[in-house]
Amino acid sequence: QVQLVESGGGLVQAGGSLRISCAASGFTLDYYAISWFRQAPGKEREGVACISSGLGNTYYADSVKGRFTVSSDHAKNTVYLQMNSLKPEDTADYYCAAIPGPRPCTTVTMTPSFIHYWGQGTQVTVSS
Repeated sequence: QVQLVESGGGLVQAGGSLRISCAASGFTLDYYAISWFRQAPGKEREGVACISSGLGNTYYADSVKGRFTVSSDHAKNTVYLQMNSLKPEDTADYYCAAIPGPRPCTTVTMTPSFIHYWGQGTQVTVSS
């Protein structure tokens, strides 16, 4: 069955970098769009980045554009989110999510109600 397992979260100082991973099983990345979401305490879950490996397409929220990079390693069936120039407001639980495709990354793939599969999340804390 489809399974998504995030790892790599932790504590980092403002201005620092962190890379989190999403190991996928039960499907191949070519046929799914994979999105990263985050949820801070008391806030709604928001999409931050998406990759559609089979179509060679990525999509970013304005709040992370230019600082975050999403990538995939098909040999490892893993998606990464490289986060640079981190800010305290980036503090949240980060989740990877999958939508069957292939489909391009758009605002739809960044909307929680359209997601089919979720990982369990990894916590990222950025200290000021």
